[in-house]
Amino acid sequence: MAIYLDHNATSPIRSEVAEAVREAWFTYHGNPASQHASGRAARARLASAREKILALLDADTSHNGDRIIFTSGGTEANNLAILGMAMARTGGAPGRIIVSAIEHPSVLRAAEHLLDLGWRLDTLDVSRDGLINLDSLRAWIGPDVALVSVTLANHETGVIQPVAEVAAICHFHGVPVHTDAVQAIGKIPVSFRLLGVDAMTVTAHKCGGPLGIGALIVRRDQPLLPILFGGEQQDGLRPGTESVALAVGMEVTFELALHELDDTMPRMRSLQAQFEDYLKREIADIVVHGQGAPRLPQTTSLAVRGIDNQLLLAALDAEGIECSIGSACSSGSAEPSATLLAMGVPRDLVRSSLRFSFGPRTTQEELITAASTLADLVRRLRGKRQTPR
Repeated sequence: MAIYLDHNATSPIRSEVAEAVREAWFTYHGNPASQHASGRAARARLASAREKILALLDADTSHNGDRIIFTSGGTEANNLAILGMAMARTGGAPGRIIVSAIEHPSVLRAAEHLLDLGWRLDTLDVSRDGLINLDSLRAWIGPDVALVSVTLANHETGVIQPVAEVAAICHFHGVPVHTDAVQAIGKIPVSFRLLGVDAMTVTAHKCGGPLGIGALIVRRDQPLLPILFGGEQQDGLRPGTESVALAVGMEVTFELALHELDDTMPRMRSLQAQFEDYLKREIADIVVHGQGAPRLPQTTSLAVRGIDNQLLLAALDAEGIECSIGSACSSGSAEPSATLLAMGVPRDLVRSSLRFSFGPRTTQEELITAASTLADLVRRLRGKRQTPR
C-alpha cells in the first residue's frame, strides 16, 4: 500500500466527514433558494453551517458581523478576493496591488490579470528562508494601493508569514488585506480576528474534508464585487446554488481538525523533526528549504543536490512513496518553482527539490520507511552517476 505524503495537494477525506456529507445529501435535498419546506430546511442548515464555520475560525458571528461566501474551492475564493476587492476599491478603474512573490498560482495569476487590465503590480521579495520583506511593504504601501495579499503559510515550503504585522502596516494606511489561509487551517491555530485581515481564503480538502468547496471570509464593511454572474445567491457575490452537503462537510472537517489540534500539532512537529534529521544523517548535502523560519509542522521541502526531481519523484512513486515537486496547480508545468526561485535558491537546487507533506494520521513507521527509501534511492542514483562508462 502506498505511503501518501502529499497532503498539501489534498488530504484523504475523513470517514466522519464523508458520512456527514452523505447524510446531508439525502436530508437536505431542496434548493436553499426555494420557498417551500424542503428549501427552507436546506437554507436553515446552510445558515447553521455558515455560523459554525465563522465561529470555528474566530470570526464575528453577530447579526452584522463577518460574512462567509462559499465557492468551488480555494482557487475561486482567491480570485474573488483579488479581483473583487481590488476593483471594488477603485470602482473598476486601474489601480495598484501588492502581493508576495511566493503566493499560490491562483493569487499570482489573478494579480497578473489585473496587470493585463492596466493595473500596477508590485511583488514583495522574500528572504532566503522564505519570509516576506516587511521593509519593502513599508516602503511601498500608500493610499494608492487597492489591496495587499500575503499567504498565511506557503504551499511548498510551509513557511508561516507574519500576516498580523502585514495587516497592521496596511491598515495604518487604510489599505485592505487578504490572506490565503488554505494550507494553514487544521495545521496551526488560525484566528480571523487576531490576524486582523479583511478577507481570508479557506478550503476543506487540505485537512480531511471534501473536494469542491472553498470559502472567502470577509469583514462586513469590506467592499466586494462579484466575478461571476447569473444569480442573487450569497448577496449576489457568488451566484449558483449552494451545496448544503459540502458546506456541512466543511463545518465537520474544521470542527474535527481544530478540536484535535492540541494533540496533532506537536505530534506532527515531532515527526517532521525526525524525518528531516534522518535524511540529514543519511544523505550528504541535503538542503531543507525554509528551515530557519517558522513552518507548518507537517511540510518539508528539500533538495537533493545533483539529482533531477522528476527522476526522483518517479523512482519514489515506483516504490510506493507519494510526494510532489511543488504546488499541485503547477505540477504539469515545466517551469521551476516560483517560490524557491523567489527565495534565491539556485536553479540546479530548485530542479532537485521535492515536497513531502503528511497528515495527522501519518505514522512514524511510514515516515521512517519513506526516509529510508529516499536515502537508498539517492545512494543508488548517485552511484550510477559516478560509474565510469
